[in-house]
Amino acid sequence: MEEKEPIRLDDRIHIIDGFDLGVPKRTGSYVIDEEALTIVETGPSPSIKHVKEGLKKLGFSLEQVKYIIVTHIHLDHAGGAGLLIQECPNATIVVHPRGEKHLVNPKKLTASARAVYGESFSDLFDPIIPVAEDRLLVKGEGDTLKIGPACTLEFLDTPGHAKHHFSIYDPVSNGMFTGDIVGIRYEQLISEGVDLFLPTTSPNQFDPNAMQMAIDRMMEMNLDRIYYGHFGMTTKTDQALKQVSAWLDVFMEVSEQMVAERKGYDDLAQALLKSVRAYLREFGIPDEHESYIVINLDMQVSALGLIDYFKKRKH
Repeated sequence: MEEKEPIRLDDRIHIIDGFDLGVPKRTGSYVIDEEALTIVETGPSPSIKHVKEGLKKLGFSLEQVKYIIVTHIHLDHAGGAGLLIQECPNATIVVHPRGEKHLVNPKKLTASARAVYGESFSDLFDPIIPVAEDRLLVKGEGDTLKIGPACTLEFLDTPGHAKHHFSIYDPVSNGMFTGDIVGIRYEQLISEGVDLFLPTTSPNQFDPNAMQMAIDRMMEMNLDRIYYGHFGMTTKTDQALKQVSAWLDVFMEVSEQMVAERKGYDDLAQALLKSVRAYLREFGIPDEHESYIVINLDMQVSALGLIDYFKKRKH
């Protein structure tokens, strides 16, 4: 059953479920209730109806939205930016320097996503609407954005998942909005008492060294919270970062072996899934658990990125 109510994380931050892929607790948009009302992540265009509904339930109008921040411009995080800003007349989209041109002209981005998602593309992502340059604000490493009297967000350049990826530090909660750089959190497993944090190594700019550097950087910051693009917030920041780092090593070891054996991405996806299944069985999670709907998809996309990385490394 779809959980339509926004999830309250504290007195100023809520998350709205975007039901990406039609799946609950897959992709979320964060609403920061400060003087300048701020949204972090739009999700894809089919999620925008849920974002609008969530804002309404929180008592906000579209006219009140001042900033829409996208951690990176992959379509499951920013594909709905053009659609949402059409209805937010006072809003500006905040984007990484390398992402700006793709929001203005999304043709290249759209073409690469079509290559990955094939015939499913239209159902998952349409419409992709360009954003006018004058509605964009570019932020890079060390830049800040004041959204309230006591809240100035700080931006960290965090490549590794994509070169157009930044993370956003919120000093009020000592929390970081991390997009995809430090992995995915599986909300579906939380009710079982299991915290699973896996890296996401999607094509075509995955860089394991840059990803590990971002993980290490966040470890050093002693964060109290991590806000994930997929999905929700954890206060177990040390555990989360150590676990995603360990899984990154597993992903690299498994893929290196599969590539050496000249196996394709489908075989690699199955091998990664096998590793995750074995781990979750230790916690009593059955193989038919609902979390595997998204874990299976994530392993397929991650396998594509890993194969792509090793191919590039050979040349």
